[in-house]
Amino acid sequence: MLQPVVRRTWSPRGQTPVHYSWDRRDRLSVASALTVSPRRRRMGLYFDIFDHNIRTDDFEQFVVQLLRCLRHGFILVLDRWSVHRSAARRLLDRFGRRLQIEWLPPYAPDLNPVEAVWQHSKHAELANYIPEDVDDLDWQIQLSMHRIRGRQALLRSFFKRAGLKL
Repeated sequence: MLQPVVRRTWSPRGQTPVHYSWDRRDRLSVASALTVSPRRRRMGLYFDIFDHNIRTDDFEQFVVQLLRCLRHGFILVLDRWSVHRSAARRLLDRFGRRLQIEWLPPYAPDLNPVEAVWQHSKHAELANYIPEDVDDLDWQIQLSMHRIRGRQALLRSFFKRAGLKL
């Protein structure tokens, strides 16, 4: 959202930092995937940004793009969000041999390493950041994701936080 995630910060004594923002409800939605290559165990981060709430068609297109990048197919681990469930049925019909789907337990965000990506992006990379508009927020999210994507140790830590072994 265009509202900043306010975090504790440092400032000289007696000079309280002040954020000036107004009540703005514009938002972006982001689909993302963490990947692990089977041989080299190299981590990857893929994402797509939408200017509306993600629908089944959007998520399906995101996975199709992943299949273009990861030609040998993959195991897709999803939470039980309704968009994921409906897209999963369609995707299995289209790409059954290249795609396997596994489900996380109901409401288990602590088991989903992608949730850790967003926590890091919101509460570390973009903390206290006040975007000018949606385009500015889009640009900053892209920069944040590219910075995270380039840090293998950080990507591994998201799996470790979820208690998943690679």
